[in-house]
Amino acid sequence: MCEGEIIIRTLAISDIHGCYGEFNQLLRKIHFDPAEDTLVLLGDYVDRGANSREVVEKVKALKEDYGVITLRGNHDQMMYDVLIKDTEELNARWIRNGARQTIESYCGHDYFGEEMEKEKYIEAKKYIKSQYMHHLDFINSLDFYYESATHIFVHAGINPLYEDWRKQPHDDFIWIRDPFYSNPTGLDKKVVFGHTPVIYLHESEHIWFSPAGDKIGIDGGCVFGKQLNCLEISEDDEYTMHFIRKGETSLFDAV
Repeated sequence: MCEGEIIIRTLAISDIHGCYGEFNQLLRKIHFDPAEDTLVLLGDYVDRGANSREVVEKVKALKEDYGVITLRGNHDQMMYDVLIKDTEELNARWIRNGARQTIESYCGHDYFGEEMEKEKYIEAKKYIKSQYMHHLDFINSLDFYYESATHIFVHAGINPLYEDWRKQPHDDFIWIRDPFYSNPTGLDKKVVFGHTPVIYLHESEHIWFSPAGDKIGIDGGCVFGKQLNCLEISEDDEYTMHFIRKGETSLFDAV
């Protein structure tokens, strides 16, 4: 490499889940430079973690200010569907999957107290919809995948049963698990994905590289006490792994 040559990197991060401090710390650790780096965020910005609102605001700003690639996750879709469609089935699923923490990030961290009362839940949904429709519009604008010359980036995976993966149902992009990671993709590009914590793929929170060489899992399970991973891909398609452990934040990120 010649002196002064700009290094172009692709950086992929997934499943932030309200871990705002860890996200900011990871961006500093990798020295993210929007002028030189392509940052791809693979979705699941909300639920389970304490600071979903702050994460959505940050991701939205990164998209608007720097053109960061922002993909959609199943938790982002759940939040949007509940607040827009508001059916009993959707509400029950969201409540089981981290709605309380997301709502309290928008309405105050002691909003519910000891119990998540139905009346307060209904009131909170109305408040978020009335005051943060710009967040919901942003979530609804998120892409389902991003494709580079050598990689496909997606939240959950690719359904190998479809001859053209781009035409698979939208739900597969954000929900698929075993049919994707347990079978060869048959593609000439590697698939970088989140959604399934890598601890279930190789009993480690570090980035998982499929033995078949066709997929790379990066969800380190930060919100479950593990770590937030970043996959760095060089121009020569060489990989470097970075991570921040849960709780490894600075005073600057206190919220």
